[in-house]
Amino acid sequence: MKVVRLRHTRPAVQADPEVPSIGTETVDLSLRLLEFLARSTEPMGVSDLARQFQASKATLYRHLQTLAHHGFVRQETTTMRYTAGIKLFILGERLRERFDLLPVARSEMVRLRDETGHAVALSALVDEQVVILDLIQGHSFVNFGTPPGFVHDLHASAHGKVALAFGPEDLLKRCLSRPLKPWTPQTICTRTALERAVAQVKSRGWATRQIRFCKGLMASPLRSSTTPAAMSVPLP
Repeated sequence: MKVVRLRHTRPAVQADPEVPSIGTETVDLSLRLLEFLARSTEPMGVSDLARQFQASKATLYRHLQTLAHHGFVRQETTTMRYTAGIKLFILGERLRERFDLLPVARSEMVRLRDETGHAVALSALVDEQVVILDLIQGHSFVNFGTPPGFVHDLHASAHGKVALAFGPEDLLKRCLSRPLKPWTPQTICTRTALERAVAQVKSRGWATRQIRFCKGLMASPLRSSTTPAAMSVPLP
């Protein structure tokens, strides 16, 4: 049986040369370079990175060598291109363990997966971003392609609308103060529409989002958690 893996489509990672440097420029460039490599789907060469960051190859090479020395990036021996290193994974797992809801939610996720046969994703609101913390694939032909660490926009996801409905009271106001990016033709991009959608989620206690290959995605809040969190399953 063929398994359909649901993936969230996002544009290719782009470095923004207009973002101003904060603090030490050397540290700022290293951090932006590290984040870019972590988000990239394939290894990058020094020349490509130099063009992306509008910096000299010599400058980028020095930064890459320092990051590689500490295990944050690695250089492939065949192509000599650079990619994110294992150190990021190790540190990410250490940080993920700090969320006290993970041990409690894991058993509930397994139970929900076993009862429905579908994949179950767990998200939490972290610094006004909805981040996938855990994912258990299901037994059905519909599975998720959003791994732990994936960040959902508040206005453009079921997890995000749950956070807006049941998270901090002023979260919706802060979300509306920023442009609402239209990821798809169905993305909610106006104040009125988002306020109406959040009110509906508050009223019925769960949120949905249209996705390909199935009827949609349903997310519900974890009311027992001190951190605003939600679980979701696909609706085949």
